[in-house]
Amino acid sequence: MTPTTPHDPTPEVDRRLRGPVRIVGTGLLGASIGLGLRQQGVEVVLDDVSPAALALAVDYGAGRRPADDDAPELVVVAVPPDVTAQVVARELLAHPDAVVTDVASVKSVPLARLRAAGADVSRYIGSHPMAGRERSGPTAARADLFIGRPWVIAGHDDITYRRAAVVEDLALDLGATVVMMEPGPHDQAVAIMSHVPQLVSTLMASRLRDAPEAALGLAGGGIRDVTRVASSDPGLWVQIIGANAAHIRPVLVDLQSELARLVDALDDPDAPGAPRTIAETMASGNRGVERLPGKHGTVRRFAQVVVLVDDRPGQIADLLTTIGEIGINLEDLRLEHSPGAPIGIVEVSVVPEQEQRLIEELEGRGWRIAAAWA
Repeated sequence: MTPTTPHDPTPEVDRRLRGPVRIVGTGLLGASIGLGLRQQGVEVVLDDVSPAALALAVDYGAGRRPADDDAPELVVVAVPPDVTAQVVARELLAHPDAVVTDVASVKSVPLARLRAAGADVSRYIGSHPMAGRERSGPTAARADLFIGRPWVIAGHDDITYRRAAVVEDLALDLGATVVMMEPGPHDQAVAIMSHVPQLVSTLMASRLRDAPEAALGLAGGGIRDVTRVASSDPGLWVQIIGANAAHIRPVLVDLQSELARLVDALDDPDAPGAPRTIAETMASGNRGVERLPGKHGTVRRFAQVVVLVDDRPGQIADLLTTIGEIGINLEDLRLEHSPGAPIGIVEVSVVPEQEQRLIEELEGRGWRIAAAWA
């Protein structure tokens, strides 16, 4: 165990990174990376063009301010996409012994811009943690944000695996699962897995602007699930969508085509072929959902059991304790309030083989079961 330095008051634990790690940008991702590394005892240096954001991140314990003699092992650039390449290039010049990565959600554009500018990309490799929250800024940061989440490392021909390994160490130290992808396939993947869902969510949420109050009072799990990410920062998403437009547009065109077929079918739902179009649209969605991996990457469908709980402190904790005592492992959990009623709804997902036992055990202990389906 190596002794700690005056800048590194946290005792060293089992970790891969030596540090120090310099983080440029103290928003949600940058500050969360800092908090996670500090928990591992890694020395973290923070920098930000906003003095207020930097001061807040330092106060929250995500790292310390820069010093003239800093010699980082790794630089993590966590700034908006439109300035990512510019900041990466600056950091490569300022820290000639460091590997530089960025955590922007698009990987082809920064690499192309760096190459065009003549930057030393033999020390640069892009990466992308597939994690986030609806809130932003250092106050929303969490040390556990990346645990169990995929972290893409976008390799390219100008950097060796040995030099890039420090970025893999970063992801693993933060509890993430490393996924190796080239920049192009990464951008194509996030278009369909992240960027288009964001736009669909936003478009659906915009339909609520003029919805009658009576309709809003019926809001349940369906509309809340679809619109959950619609409150994202418009300025940031203008940059993300613009940078990945080449991959987003084909997905939207396909979606537009299928939507047009469905709209045509609804002109006369009883006309020959219309019911089939509606049924095939729904079935196609079912097949798509079935392909999504479950917990630990397994491809498996789970049964959902909906439990009604009183809207008072401690009820959800009591329910989870009860399920633990029964000895059934939860695969997922979703919370919702029932509109106009003093109850909450807890939807728990379990393997189908445990569904009936969970229902019987919970009902036997006084819990109210609203529904269950596979």
